[in-house]
Amino acid sequence: MSLFRSSPAVAPATWCPRASPRVHRPRAFRQARLLIVGCGDVGQRVLRELGGRLRVRVLTSSASRVPALRQWGVTPLVGSLDEPGSLTRLAGLAPRVLHLAPPPGSGTRDPRTAALLRALAQHGGLRGLVYGSTTGVYGDAAGALFDETRSVAPQSDRARRRVDAEQHLRAFGRRQALALRRSGGWVGRVEGATSVGILRIPGIYAVGREGGDPRDRVRRGSPVLAREHDVYTNHIHADDLARACMLALWRLRPQRVVHVCDDTQHLMGDHFDRVADLSGLPRPPRLARDELRAQVSAMQWSFLCESRRLSNVRMKHELGLVLRHPGLSLVPSPLDMGATPIG
Repeated sequence: MSLFRSSPAVAPATWCPRASPRVHRPRAFRQARLLIVGCGDVGQRVLRELGGRLRVRVLTSSASRVPALRQWGVTPLVGSLDEPGSLTRLAGLAPRVLHLAPPPGSGTRDPRTAALLRALAQHGGLRGLVYGSTTGVYGDAAGALFDETRSVAPQSDRARRRVDAEQHLRAFGRRQALALRRSGGWVGRVEGATSVGILRIPGIYAVGREGGDPRDRVRRGSPVLAREHDVYTNHIHADDLARACMLALWRLRPQRVVHVCDDTQHLMGDHFDRVADLSGLPRPPRLARDELRAQVSAMQWSFLCESRRLSNVRMKHELGLVLRHPGLSLVPSPLDMGATPIG
């Protein structure tokens, strides 16, 4: 069943009121337009779910990826978020933008998101902008269960870069709404406002996903914390995340934050024990907190030392997402079985 079938507002045909009803515009001109910034594994899953229903343009910083992107039926645009001058043609290309590009690998700011927003602001008509952030912005919550109203408290530069990006995006949404009001063009959310939404995402996994197949960690024998020191961890299957991204582009309320996570609330050690059991692999060794910290990098430790449990009620009620993988799933998806990754 189509993901869009229950929502006629999704991917609507473009209607020209002056055109004769007998004139049928070519299909390419009737399709809604989408710009994807950062088309890695999740972006490719979005394309597979769309199935050609939208006219999609994809920003890529590598010319070598252009042929592979074209095989997906999209229009590649070569440009880099690190080179603002290459982004000028993005303005006005599509009324909806899915921003999945990561921040730089160092520092506490995200100049990439700032550059993208400056480029998009050069032209009106932007209806929706969805950004894939991280639940790491909350820092350690000592295992507390909470919803999206909790304040951010980043404890790593990686998370601080995401907070910076979120702040840029929220300010962008406020400026767009204010400019529209001042120009006298404010006619309500659907007709004029830019809906900026933020998806806060925990650990993304899927069988065969590069860097995100949980079996790989178990195969390496990577240790986890002893039970008395263990932390709660949160996950989302990459296919469910792709579907959440698509729904958010049309259903997410302006300036809204949504947790995109499955229904599990497990300790990390229990999670990887379950992965091992389902895969017929030895369970990972358990180490005391100080012993484990001495064996891993600072970035790895930032994932291992933070404990939180996330509510996904808003995701289900406001996006209307029904999870295909509410719990741990090690069954390959169609993308995992034979699709060619880009780049």
